[in-house]
Amino acid sequence: MKTPIELTINDEPYQFQVEPQTTLLELLREELRLTGTKEGCGMGDCGVCTVLMDGKPVNSCLMLATDAEGRRITTIEGLAAGGELHPVQKAFIDEAAVQCGFCSPGMILSAKALLDENPRPSEEEIRTALSGVLCRCGSYRKIVSAVKAAASAMGGNERKE
Repeated sequence: MKTPIELTINDEPYQFQVEPQTTLLELLREELRLTGTKEGCGMGDCGVCTVLMDGKPVNSCLMLATDAEGRRITTIEGLAAGGELHPVQKAFIDEAAVQCGFCSPGMILSAKALLDENPRPSEEEIRTALSGVLCRCGSYRKIVSAVKAAASAMGGNERKE
């Protein structure tokens, strides 16, 4: 039996009829074709399925779509505005932090959530905030540099440790 739910995804309201076992990841990818949100391990260990729910990072592979009822979801597709990349997206490109790109959406969204909450994070705080998303290419130094650059571009500056 399908359940009706309402979500706001990338600032657009949606109504769905979903099976009880449908994950938020499945809804985003299969119903809306928002394929920037990737499926990795399916167990919440790799973080490549990270989206923002009410501004906080969540693993969409573990979140049932029905549990997201009434919430505001942001995917990587919803980050750019008016044809302009978000400063975090731009910094990831400028700092060559995008390698294969598989983890990039989750990293970028996690970094955005961090910078929204803490515009001047230390390197340790950056690493902690990004620890839920695994980069198989091992480009962590470039990713941390990109978050520092984004913080600077957004008006914050990295704190000295």
